Amino acid sequence: MTFVAPDVPPSDVFDRCVRCGLCLPTCPTYVETLVETSGPRGRIALIKAVAEERLDILSAGFVHQMSECLDCRACEAVCPSGVEYGKILEPARTQIVRAQAPVRSWQGRLGRAVVIGRLFGNMAMMRAAARLLKFYQRSGLRELIRHTGILRAIGMQDMEALAPRISDRFFTPRNQRFSPPAARATAFLHAGCIMHVAFASWHEATVRVLNAAGVEVIVPRDQGCCGAITIHAGEMALGRELAKRNIASFERSGADVYVINAAGCGSALKEYGHLFHDDPMWQNRAIAFSAKVRDVLEYVDEIGLPPRSLGVVHGIVTYQDACHLAHAQRITAAPRRLLAQIPGLELREMEESSLCCGSAGIYNVTQPEMAQRLQRRKVERVLAVAPEIVATANPGCALQIRNGLDRADAGEVAIKHVIQLLDESLAAARTASAVR
Repeated sequence: MTFVAPDVPPSDVFDRCVRCGLCLPTCPTYVETLVETSGPRGRIALIKAVAEERLDILSAGFVHQMSECLDCRACEAVCPSGVEYGKILEPARTQIVRAQAPVRSWQGRLGRAVVIGRLFGNMAMMRAAARLLKFYQRSGLRELIRHTGILRAIGMQDMEALAPRISDRFFTPRNQRFSPPAARATAFLHAGCIMHVAFASWHEATVRVLNAAGVEVIVPRDQGCCGAITIHAGEMALGRELAKRNIASFERSGADVYVINAAGCGSALKEYGHLFHDDPMWQNRAIAFSAKVRDVLEYVDEIGLPPRSLGVVHGIVTYQDACHLAHAQRITAAPRRLLAQIPGLELREMEESSLCCGSAGIYNVTQPEMAQRLQRRKVERVLAVAPEIVATANPGCALQIRNGLDRADAGEVAIKHVIQLLDESLAAARTASAVR
């Protein structure tokens, strides 16, 4: 099976990599294994071998390496030749999925159809599944199941522990409109799939911070999942269908910007133009859409908050660079500038802040051994600076690091989105003003 990476002339797809090795110290799997094929240039060589039909696309080593890669894009951020590694990896995964389809078991086909095809494509189904998980978590059933030891017996103990705590109330898109006095812009808030049922508090904080910045926030009903999970899983066609829904919803909304508070989703949304590179009916619409996408921290840093609007929040905080914010979107300074504006916070930088924590969408489920190695590495770096709070900008990072801290008996360390800390600071300033 011939591999073709889109948007790059065939003769330049692989030869753009000059094998300099500058990517290797940034690659999470390489720094853990020190194995050449577990690094970007090694994986590019494997993809080239498949393209030249010297290696079968379903060979065990090739499939393993395409799966072991976290797609964190750290290599792209340091590559002097501008190799767009993600645009080579994701088509490779898509072609693996296509080649595996005829030999996949019925259980495998059913699992992909339900989890990837239905759950992420239908937000009503996502909410129904979240309600079941919420009942499991709140009713006492979880403690009972854990006590029996059945999770360990069936090999699901780690997976169950990684499940997000479902929010007390969902942030369901219902065409809400949150308007401050004299709004200077209108932002479309992406509610997402997992986010709106498990991280509703992040959305609520985002609305309050944007309103404080003078931005009206709308939450259109007809939006949906960004498609990142499906694209990373090699289901490119489904990813495009999900993308079309978001593009059309934004076009109808009349909003000025499309704001996202999950780094992985934001990266996918900003790459819609590439996703539709070969679709003349959607390419220009996708490019125009992606040009309006802003991570909430990028946007708040850009437009600013009113002078003297931030109050004191005491705490020692370290910032975890989410891969798809730092590497894919190249946003590293904005979160730190915003944290530095909060009176009372002490920011302590950890080592390897931008090295992946091992979450990477559903990577910690599909590649648990490597994910846990990276998790332990990240937690060691966190605890070395003795923080009270780990600030991040992505739900996957929050879940992975929370799980790792709990494993290390460091449950007292809180995990918060930077936008939550800004929201707390705004609230503190209002309280202080009321007391005066």
